[in-house]
Formats: sequence, C-alpha cells, structure tokens
Amino acid sequence: MYSTITALLNRLDSPAIAGTGVIRWGCPVPTFGDPANARIATLGINPSNREFVDQLGTELDGSKRRFHTLNSLGLSKWAEADFRHIEQITESCTQYFQRNPYNLWFKRLEYVVAAMKATFYGVVPSACHLDLIPYATAHKWTELSSRQRTSLFAVSKDALARVLVDSPVSVLILNGRSVVEHFQLLTGVSLRPQHVNGWSLKRRSSSDISGIGYTGTAETLAGMDLGRRILILGFNHNLQSSYGVTANAVNAIRAWLAHSSEEVLA
Repeated sequence: MYSTITALLNRLDSPAIAGTGVIRWGCPVPTFGDPANARIATLGINPSNREFVDQLGTELDGSKRRFHTLNSLGLSKWAEADFRHIEQITESCTQYFQRNPYNLWFKRLEYVVAAMKATFYGVVPSACHLDLIPYATAHKWTELSSRQRTSLFAVSKDALARVLVDSPVSVLILNGRSVVEHFQLLTGVSLRPQHVNGWSLKRRSSSDISGIGYTGTAETLAGMDLGRRILILGFNHNLQSSYGVTANAVNAIRAWLAHSSEEVLA
C-alpha cells in the first residue's frame, strides 16, 4: 500500500490532474477498509466529497474527520509527505470502518455483502470498497465535463490493479450501470449481461427499468498480472442513488450475488 499511496500522492501535485475538479488538498483514497484481509470488494467510480467536507463544504475535523488532508498533516504540498505521513494516510484508509464511516452510503452495500458472509465492519473485516478513481472531486461525477472524466481515467488507470495485486480479493462487485460501463472502458474487460427476473423497477409514466446482471473474470488489469482469476459481478441499479430501487430488488440482487459467487467463495 505504501508504494501505491506514494504514486497517487505524486499525481496530486502533477499538471495532469489540474482542472479535473479533484479536491487536491485531500489525500488519495485507494481503499475503504483493509484489502489485505478482504475476499470481496465492492467497486464505485470515485470517493464522495462528503468524505472530506460537511454539507456546507467545510473540511471535516476532529472526530468527524475520515481521511487526511494537507491541513491535518501540517503540509503545504504533497511533495513534502514522508513515510510518517504516508503511514497515517494508509491507516485512515485501512481503518476507515472502525472510525467514522459514511454509513448512509455504505450500510446498503454492507447488507448486500452480508449475504456472501462478508462484512466491512467488525474486528476482522472480510470486505473492502474500492473505486476506479481514487480521488474525491468537489462535484458529483455526473456534473464533471467529459474532458475532466477522461483526464481522471488517464491518471488513475492503474490504481485499481495496484490494490488488487496486493490483496486476496476473489470477487469484485460493481455497483450500478455507470460503474459497469466505466470499468469495461477503463480495463478492456468484457462482461456478459443477462436479464434477471425480480430486479425490474416500476415506472408510472414509462416502461419498467429491467434488471441486468453482469458477469466476467479478469486475470490482468491495466497490464498488471493479478496473480489469480477474479470473479466480477455487477448490476445495473445503483443501490444508493437509483430512483425507486425497492427492497425486493435489493434482496433479489443480494441473492443473485450470493449464488453467483458461491463456488468461488466456498
């Protein structure tokens, strides 16, 4: 993790990330939880700005702080960070769920991975959360320009592989259609779509939104050998933000994930 965070910190000070909307005073977040103990990892696009600021945009501090910033580490720029600062950043990532996790977002994912006998929380967590882009942006992903998104993907293309290589993760869960599409675009891994009964979301003024599951495997990412084959499972409904995601749909997705990963996790 040390070399990964060092590389990601260096990029925060680089021109390549300028103008992308990244919160440059906030540290990179390669992982939520400790991947060294995780067999299952959920995947999103990038960390929320709420990991660093409150509703008014004020930097979180004290017991409310989740991750380190230039301010919390007493730095004026990331180039000043030494091994002590990197250890502190690493700890804030690996111990995330033991401190002040953003439960409003993570509890629904926790409910899903629990069906696979995994947890983000507890004394010995067996799941972690990863993102395609390990940098929080001041605005939501959907509000960024296409140029900003392209730049962020270019500067982050190896971040996910770096974390997976040094972990025992055997199942990667992609949360939502946007994550599925961006994962395939960024990694070149093709996933097989299939309609799944029980996931459809009802709409009064338009056709129902079908439920689609995605499956695939990967042994390399970003040109890096993972050292094993990872099972990839995804679904088109973003559990936190899709309008009208019902409890029945969540339970059906939960059961599908548990069944689809049963052999790998046995």
